[in-house]
Amino acid sequence: MRKILNERIAISSSNPIRARFYDYRGFTYPWHFHSEYELMYVEQGYGRCLVGDSIIDYRAGDLIFFGSGLPHCMQNCPEAQENEAYHVCGVNVQLEKDFMQYSFSHYTQFASIRSLLEKAHRGIRFPLAGKSEITDCLKRIPVSHGVEQIIQILTLLQALSAFPRKQFAASPNYIPDPSVFGDKKIEKIIAYLNKRYTQPVSLSEIASYTAMNEAAFCRYFKQETGKTFKQYILDMRIGYACKLIAAERMNISQISLECGFESTAHFNRIFKRTTGMSPTEYKESIL
Repeated sequence: MRKILNERIAISSSNPIRARFYDYRGFTYPWHFHSEYELMYVEQGYGRCLVGDSIIDYRAGDLIFFGSGLPHCMQNCPEAQENEAYHVCGVNVQLEKDFMQYSFSHYTQFASIRSLLEKAHRGIRFPLAGKSEITDCLKRIPVSHGVEQIIQILTLLQALSAFPRKQFAASPNYIPDPSVFGDKKIEKIIAYLNKRYTQPVSLSEIASYTAMNEAAFCRYFKQETGKTFKQYILDMRIGYACKLIAAERMNISQISLECGFESTAHFNRIFKRTTGMSPTEYKESIL
């Protein structure tokens, strides 16, 4: 049985930064996770990246920010094995998961960086082509030392927090976190769903739980989450299914039942509609 690899990185609270340039014929590290934050800047090359329950494309000029504990795997184009022009190179920066935690958590000056780190639990792609002020900052980090390296990292994180064209990788429901909504009522609803989404949950049940009529609940839920109640439940189930597929402890039929689908056919249909591939294709893509 293949298990997702838990990568151990030589990094600690007393030496919380690992930054380097890389130049590979191709990415070879398998599907894995680690507790550290990771920023992977691709200066040359293209391919795709598996992140949580999603697969995104990357190209030269992209930066992908992985949050602590987020499963991921970089894959480059097949041509890279034969043609040096397709090699991947760039900058890799890894930060200890509690890097400057007290400052980020308590100082208002770091509010935007704190928000960025919270959002990184889904993985974020930043298209930085043409943004030389940010890429130059990135390239200074591996060659900087001491306080200067800290300054460059803070400058980078601040610039990324204000970057207007972020693309989230994993779906919102891959790691459902009620606190990201910032509204107590919707936080209560999401926390309730987190415990029950693999079971039948009727609209009347959840509306009653919130002391709202069904029509009012539907309007409120769509306004707060951007999705209908039914779609949100389905997305949560698909996010969970992706985790189970990666773990390889169950077959597809068992996973469909575990995630609360009425049949394997229904599960396959919803999975492909959500991810763009069948469960079997998704499984093959993360091998």
